[in-house]
Amino acid sequence: MTGASLAPIGVLLLVACLIAMLTRKIGLPYIVGLVVAGFAIALLPNAPQLPLSRALIFNVLLPPLVFEAALQLEWKRFRDELPLTLTLAFAGVAIAAAVVAAGMHYAVGWSWIGAALFGVLIAATDPVSVIAAFREMNCAPRVSMVVESESLLNDGVAAVGFAVLSAIAAGASASAASVVPEFLWTLGGGVAIGLAVSGVILLIVGRTNDPLVEITLTTIAAYGSFLLAEDLHASGIISALAAGLVVGNLGWGAALSEEGKTRVLHAWEYFAFLANSLIFILIGLNTASLPLLQLGAVGAIAIVLVLLGRAISIYPLAALFSATRWKLPASYQHTLFWGGLRGALALALALAVPPSVPERTAIIVVAFVVVGFSILVQGLTMPWLIKRLSLTAVEAPEARR
Repeated sequence: MTGASLAPIGVLLLVACLIAMLTRKIGLPYIVGLVVAGFAIALLPNAPQLPLSRALIFNVLLPPLVFEAALQLEWKRFRDELPLTLTLAFAGVAIAAAVVAAGMHYAVGWSWIGAALFGVLIAATDPVSVIAAFREMNCAPRVSMVVESESLLNDGVAAVGFAVLSAIAAGASASAASVVPEFLWTLGGGVAIGLAVSGVILLIVGRTNDPLVEITLTTIAAYGSFLLAEDLHASGIISALAAGLVVGNLGWGAALSEEGKTRVLHAWEYFAFLANSLIFILIGLNTASLPLLQLGAVGAIAIVLVLLGRAISIYPLAALFSATRWKLPASYQHTLFWGGLRGALALALALAVPPSVPERTAIIVVAFVVVGFSILVQGLTMPWLIKRLSLTAVEAPEARR
């Protein structure tokens, strides 16, 4: 790779730094500024051509983002919310995907397989977008924990469902005898691989006190767990999530040195900043080159269906826990609904739709439309909503547990 081919990336990173400084100064969400900047750059003469591919998102940018988010999760608090977040992740994704799929089939006329693939890939909230946004807003601890945990889990569930549907679209059997084992392996295999990789890494980490070696080994844990799981047809997202939870909760004190812990956290914050910056600028850059106007009406219908599916998957499921210790106040439910941002994962999955699906091109364009609305409209209004609902870390009353 030549210096000339790397120059556009350097320019984009410089823009990302300037956007970070500006948005924090004026109080706007960072990810919104990045998407707008990317879109504006694409309109300039001789704009850089940097395509956003599934391989780039899955193999380069997503592993560190999922791992870093899991690294920051406190296992006890994550475990305490699991009955709620697992319900929202599994049942929520299924409900939202069904609403979107049925709507796109009957209202737009897409085939059932195309509508189902779109429904699944767009049903899950994106941890990259959600966590990036919520960390800036100084949201109440429980709100942030539920939103981030649900986002990480439903991301993995959606990716698993998409893999199963893609196999069916490619000609695999759709019977329960073939689908159920594949689903279980994709999910359970991801957990097992993440635990195995992170366990081996921690054994090695415990034999060194060199912070640079410790950072490198955790990097191997992130990419190794994700890519190995994907290679074995398991869920890379679930694998990286499991690995991050293990390193972040068992590694401190047991394996990582005290100095190593601080440096590892700082290093991963930087890795996440770098990956976030590139993802959202590239989303803006690539959105500008799509024939958005040709599918504007379809995109509008998809946005309405996605919001409807999200509402039906949040409010009724939250009501199931109204008499339990996992009760969610109405303000928390509103935040879960409107804060369910879509982002890089939806685009990566859209780009991975099998060529045999007749609506493949339309799915990619409409996914960009929904993601753009999610980041620019929902992302831009989230800080206002959090303040309006008094859910900042200082103001928010934690729900009774």
